[in-house]
Amino acid sequence: APARKFLLAGRGGLNLTHAEPLDTFLTRYGEAREFLEPAIRAFPPTALRDWCHGLGIETFVGSSGRVFPKTMKASPILRAWLRRLAGLGVTLRTGHTWQGFGDGPTILAMGGASWPRLGSDGGFAPILAREGIRIVPFQPANSRFLVPWSEHFIERFAGTPLKNVALTYGPHRARGEAMIASTGIEGGAIYTLSRHLREERHGPLLIDLKPDLSPDEVTARLARRRPKESLSNHLRKSLGLSPVAIALLRETKAQDVKSVPLAIGPPEGLARAISSAGGVARDEVDANFMLRRKPLCYAVGEMLDWEAPTGGYLLQACFSTAVAAARDCLRRMG
Repeated sequence: APARKFLLAGRGGLNLTHAEPLDTFLTRYGEAREFLEPAIRAFPPTALRDWCHGLGIETFVGSSGRVFPKTMKASPILRAWLRRLAGLGVTLRTGHTWQGFGDGPTILAMGGASWPRLGSDGGFAPILAREGIRIVPFQPANSRFLVPWSEHFIERFAGTPLKNVALTYGPHRARGEAMIASTGIEGGAIYTLSRHLREERHGPLLIDLKPDLSPDEVTARLARRRPKESLSNHLRKSLGLSPVAIALLRETKAQDVKSVPLAIGPPEGLARAISSAGGVARDEVDANFMLRRKPLCYAVGEMLDWEAPTGGYLLQACFSTAVAAARDCLRRMG
């Protein structure tokens, strides 16, 4: 069946793109910004929303600026998309294995290497490598990072979010939500720091449980503890800390709610990562994502070596690179 990974993305409501200003949007791609910017400017978030509307799918902007289909599902978009393709005479051949290059224009959109059981297993890499095309090794992006929690902590808090926290890792900072998982920690704020956590060494990750309060405000509130009041109750009442936040202080033996140190291990792996880094090296394609060693053959989307946090940035770049390749291919074909 086509688009199994697209359907998986729909489990979270299908975050298509983001409505923030485009200049801000582009910063989310980090070091890959220069590589992706022309394609995204040529097919920006507004164009992706217009494309959805053309399929009969209405979209809306959530409170965080993220854009979703009103149905909050991927399947209606996929059905409308497939109907359009059928109407254009497009033939879908499933159950096939790509063996290599043929004659004629080709756009490769084979995904990265995350969730390999859904088909995007990076199997294209050896074929391209045999043609002399450099492949950057795949790594998990937007993934859980391993943390050796105590059994007691996990029994009670696995699957519980730490809401509205600020994370600091060396010079890097992210704010949002982190989720306690059975084997580690994940969530939007973690994904924003994913590349730095994976590639750099800055000691423990520091978690600020009350980012809207200054250190002096925290100190003043904690100083007003009543006689015989338990520490847990005092933290809950004076700072509004949730049970999982209080338990995290105990788990890490932290003394400061503004700087809870957490020893972070490696990412969990590609099998359950939301996306992957690595793939076709950027210098192996031209500005329209045509392979320099294979004229009229293009590589788009997660096949390419870039990464971005969740929030609509992944799907947007996949669509934008595909549109750039398709437009260039059509132009060359006359």
